[in-house]
Amino acid sequence: MNKVMFNRRHMLTLAGGGLFSMSASASLAQSFVGEIENEANAGVRRNAMAFRTVDWRDHFDSLRNGAIICDSASRAVHFWSEDENTHRVYPCSVPMTEEFTRRGRTEIVLKRLNPTWIPTPNMRERDPTLPAVVGPGPDNPLGTRALNLSWQYYRIHGIDDRAKIGRRASNGCFGLFNHHVEELYDLVRIGTQVVVV
Repeated sequence: MNKVMFNRRHMLTLAGGGLFSMSASASLAQSFVGEIENEANAGVRRNAMAFRTVDWRDHFDSLRNGAIICDSASRAVHFWSEDENTHRVYPCSVPMTEEFTRRGRTEIVLKRLNPTWIPTPNMRERDPTLPAVVGPGPDNPLGTRALNLSWQYYRIHGIDDRAKIGRRASNGCFGLFNHHVEELYDLVRIGTQVVVV
């Protein structure tokens, strides 16, 4: 027997079509409202492509070498090419806590294809069970590409777990779907300016 999953859209469609009784519709609606209220009270923020509009001019004097804005609030990475012909917006994971969040200006200093991941000393201190090294492959937390920032241990990179996208899930980095970071990797160059807001 197939398991049927209902979400808000299903509930509204079925309720609007008269397939649910008014009491069932009200009960489901109340359940969804309760879920949203519980998440709001717990500080959970859903982000289904609800990116803020940002303008590079608010953060950079020019598009020299291109520009990236890592927007922690809307959990998105924005890229503009130097000629302003290309603008991309990618959903991303963001740092788990403010303690792990670093804001300000930096730049791309290294591009790594199929990177090797080595946990930082702080990560190993918090979790001694972490492996010392993870080579390229599907279990690599950096995914298929890594763009190192001038700040030690901070990167824009791919991801090994798609469920992290749109969530507070990193130790300071911004994680993108692998197909997105592969596109961004081809667009940026060493020296692309970055601001984290």
